[in-house]
Amino acid sequence: MDAARDELAGLAAAAQDRHLTARYTLRQDGEADRAIVVTSANDGSWRVDVPGAALGGTVDISLAATSAGLFQCALPSPARPEPATCVRVGDPDDTLPRRLDPRVQHPFTDWLDVLTDSRAPLSVSPATPPQGASGSCYSVESTSASLNAPLGVGIYCFEQDGTPTAVRIDLGTLTLAGPPGPAPASVALAGPVVDGEPLGTAAPPSPDPSVSASAGTP
Repeated sequence: MDAARDELAGLAAAAQDRHLTARYTLRQDGEADRAIVVTSANDGSWRVDVPGAALGGTVDISLAATSAGLFQCALPSPARPEPATCVRVGDPDDTLPRRLDPRVQHPFTDWLDVLTDSRAPLSVSPATPPQGASGSCYSVESTSASLNAPLGVGIYCFEQDGTPTAVRIDLGTLTLAGPPGPAPASVALAGPVVDGEPLGTAAPPSPDPSVSASAGTP
């Protein structure tokens, strides 16, 4: 439906101009709810804090894009009690490699570009809001035969001012958990930038019992 697509493009464009600090609830089947914090600063920088996004769900991370680059920050958590540190993983508009990508940040960042692009291979129709969500909602499907869809297909919801209120994709359902707060002038990284390797989403390999046993043998 062309009308629905135009409406969604207008709301996504408003979302690109909507600067805020907001908390979202991420619900996934069989897992405890997680609180996602999204910050879209007035200077265009952004930050998304994602609990349990690295090393098989054991480490909390923060992703941030500033004029200095794209950063992944490891946050203090029970599995990683040391202070937060950040690693530069690319330029501000770079795409994260799949092994590093928790995907939660996309509905608030680059997928908005796709929703506003009239050339993107999308089919859009009105949709019922997910439970607990408000705003205008649209079902978005890809019309491309490509294995790599331009964005996560599913349901996208926005208030008229461009505030994202809910997203339902294969990853799970993100729902705005309360009224957004004001945006900062610029986002602050969670910690100092250090040399090092970013943390992947996959769990680290289990120790080889034979290696552990031999290591303990005099």
